[in-house]
Amino acid sequence: MDFLSSGLGYYFILFVSLLLTLGSQSYINSAYRKTKKIKSKSAMSGYDVARKILDANGLKNVKVQEVNGTLTDHYDPKNKVVNLSNDIYNGISLASISVASHECGHAIQDKEGYSFLRLRHQLVPFVNIASRAGYIIIMISIFASLLKLLWIGIALEFVILLFQLVTLPVEFNASSRALKKIIELKIVDEKELSHCKSMLTAAALTYVASVATAILEIIRLIAIARRDD
Repeated sequence: MDFLSSGLGYYFILFVSLLLTLGSQSYINSAYRKTKKIKSKSAMSGYDVARKILDANGLKNVKVQEVNGTLTDHYDPKNKVVNLSNDIYNGISLASISVASHECGHAIQDKEGYSFLRLRHQLVPFVNIASRAGYIIIMISIFASLLKLLWIGIALEFVILLFQLVTLPVEFNASSRALKKIIELKIVDEKELSHCKSMLTAAALTYVASVATAILEIIRLIAIARRDD
């Protein structure tokens, strides 16, 4: 633990965390670029796919709207809206189908009261507080050498880690639902499905990387805090 609490240990964990983050982002961007070039045989846009899946699952009340950015797609459970980025909303690629169907997976989770999705929503206000207060407390405790105070910061980091751990099944389940729906509704054929699976797997790995990074940071902070024991 002495190594992890040292300056060298800090840079080591920083390097590994950066490697995980950049690696996962590179992977999803590569998968996105690849599947974006493959036009779907159905020629359905991301909007068309989302609307078809939602309507087929009794979610005609859920809106589908276009938002700016790249891969800024998300489901808004409060307003019941599937938000799709420009390229996904208008595109007719396998990337558009994959992302749009994934966000619809979240809408279906919401309708069915998927337990992990409900828990994630309940954790959001606590995570917002933990992320702001935790950073401030950690900085003060380290720079002021108040290592006893650091344990409070670590506790808040665990709240963030819990949120990320809960997010994993939410995202994997949404992807599973997405694949099931695009098969049921004959939106893609078997060959296209393999490309969609690759895109959705790459997206899920970004959340795995976030969990690993959070765990590494907690280990580092615990090592620093224990110097005062």
